[in-house]
Amino acid sequence: MEIYKMGVVEEKFAELVWEHGAIPSGELVQLAGEHLEWKKSTTYTVIKKLCNKGILKSEGGIVSAALSREQYLAKQSKRFVEETFQGSLPGFLAAFTREETLGDKEIAQIRDLIDSLGK
Repeated sequence: MEIYKMGVVEEKFAELVWEHGAIPSGELVQLAGEHLEWKKSTTYTVIKKLCNKGILKSEGGIVSAALSREQYLAKQSKRFVEETFQGSLPGFLAAFTREETLGDKEIAQIRDLIDSLGK
């Protein structure tokens, strides 16, 4: 079952893959050692975990993203709105704009986005 959710450290690891693209697992072990101070076994454990979650894939010793950073963030955003606002995007926007004032440029961008979705 794919669960598109990561902890903070897992996200840092996924960032390495997103930044470097398809990468041999040995090179990824080196990067994780340099950037996260991980051992080889930790890196392979997290690769497997993120593959099971549908975020990464590992084929023939090459690790790559099963989801782009943008796809992952979109799934996280959708999950947040579903869990917190019962799936109501207008409810989310109402709550967000109570605390954040939108500028004219942001309002125009949101209108353009809505208009483009209606076509």
